[in-house]
Amino acid sequence: MIKRTKQQLFWHDLLLIITMAVLAGCGLIYEYLLSHYAGRVLGVMESAIYTMIGLMIVAMGLGAFAARKIRCAFNGFVWLELTIAFLGSSAILLIALLIAATQTLPQLMAETFTLPPDALPRGGYFKQLTLLAFNSPYFFGLLLGFFIGMEIPLIAKIREQIHQKHLANNLGTIYGADYIGAGFGAAIWVIFLLTIDISKASALTAALNLAAGVIFIIYYWSRLNWRKTLLSLHALLLILIVIVYHQGNDWLNRLNNLLYLDKVVYSDKTRYQQLTFTERALGVEQAPIINFYLNGRLQFSSADEHIYHSYLVTPALAGSARQDNILIIGGGDGLALRDVLAWQPQQVTLIDLDHELIELFKSPAERLPQPLATRIAQLNQSALSKDNVKLIYSDAFIAINELIKQQQSFDAIIVDLPDPSHPDLNKLYSVNFYARLKQLLAGDGLIAIQSTSPYHAKDAFIAIGKTVKSAEFSHVEQYHDNVPSFGEWGWTIAAKMGNSPRQRLQQLTSFPVKQHWLTLPMLLGSFEFPNDFYHNKQNVPVNYLGSHKLYQLHQQAWQQQQGLNNAYSQ
Repeated sequence: MIKRTKQQLFWHDLLLIITMAVLAGCGLIYEYLLSHYAGRVLGVMESAIYTMIGLMIVAMGLGAFAARKIRCAFNGFVWLELTIAFLGSSAILLIALLIAATQTLPQLMAETFTLPPDALPRGGYFKQLTLLAFNSPYFFGLLLGFFIGMEIPLIAKIREQIHQKHLANNLGTIYGADYIGAGFGAAIWVIFLLTIDISKASALTAALNLAAGVIFIIYYWSRLNWRKTLLSLHALLLILIVIVYHQGNDWLNRLNNLLYLDKVVYSDKTRYQQLTFTERALGVEQAPIINFYLNGRLQFSSADEHIYHSYLVTPALAGSARQDNILIIGGGDGLALRDVLAWQPQQVTLIDLDHELIELFKSPAERLPQPLATRIAQLNQSALSKDNVKLIYSDAFIAINELIKQQQSFDAIIVDLPDPSHPDLNKLYSVNFYARLKQLLAGDGLIAIQSTSPYHAKDAFIAIGKTVKSAEFSHVEQYHDNVPSFGEWGWTIAAKMGNSPRQRLQQLTSFPVKQHWLTLPMLLGSFEFPNDFYHNKQNVPVNYLGSHKLYQLHQQAWQQQQGLNNAYSQ
């Protein structure tokens, strides 16, 4: 039995407590990494995050029970950190590989057996495999959580073996280090890891687990078995982690790119979202079709974005008394802004949270491959660089407060936000938000709002109209048309006072600004809906701030209508 001095025990304690704090931070980061990626894959960010964290906590409890079966805490801890480092560095890539395999397998089968496109094998076992692949983040979450849960009992056991006695406050000390370390892990995730590629974040986190194993090998060499084997495995895993750090994002992009129908020509991420551009060649004499995705969801296609933006912009500006000062919420791609500038306003204010996204569309030549950059500049006509455009990089929910304080007034307002597919977007579809936009709208102006699909998400579409009405706009109307890339799509338009938007448009004989596609009869016809479309309107809830009613309606509708493959389909 080795007798240790108080000073030696102090250094052992310090090592164990610091190790526990670091590993706690790593464990929390793994929860965030898998939750974040699961949200992107499944397209239900909030429920994916909560489910993942809940599953990992349960698995950690099971791991804590299982740790009692480990005879030698020193050997067990080193093997444990080796396992966690391997899973932590490779889990995201393995998930992407599984999903890509299940998505490409039907096409490979079709090519092998020369099946027609409408006979691709997607049901039965193929459907079950797809379901398992898309839910594989939860499997890896359970696995990682189970092993992470073993860390605290093993550290506690090691500490008592070092002291050679039962320590009254042992668990309190270890848990204290665990909680503090988790807090630092959360801060590191928000401040640093969110800004880098997810593969780099996983590699850096796994490197800390690996380092903990190496330190224990060195510090407790005499207590370990298979020491050379452990060192060799740590060296091999270090090589893997370095490779993942440098090549992981490229591999991940290649695997994710297999999920798109067209060729991926550019992929990157900002602090807030994943950006993907795909290209579909139409022949030598025709320009390729460019599709742009955010987090796997199609935002626009160059083939028909003019239809969507014509319906978004033209009714509001044509029905407003003036078009001198216009506010756009969202629309960081500059396409709605392009259509607004055709009305020759004196000033346009555009608010978008994602600075990097706007800069990409403002100066595409600096970020994108040359052919794609040229195509993007042609599409938005360099609208974001015009002198009469004021760009505000901020959360619109906060930015409009400043505009209200400045007593700003806008002749028309265009709300071009993504669908409420995330809780953070839900607040931008709330009564509170629309009521404050009403304060910014001139009395004789109109506001137009992107309002999701009245076919695929009917209740969500109706809820947006009811929510705008609850913000005390005097007239609220909705209209729709087919946008081939999206399917049936809808918009909401509202007046603060005076005639309704439809009445104003009916008074026109033609649009004041020439339209390349939209006609006045087409627009007026778009206000018509099928019989009984609104028959259940009284049962559709209004979306108040914090209620998440619209988010829930939207998620339920799209999951039912288009299933798992919606996020990566066109």
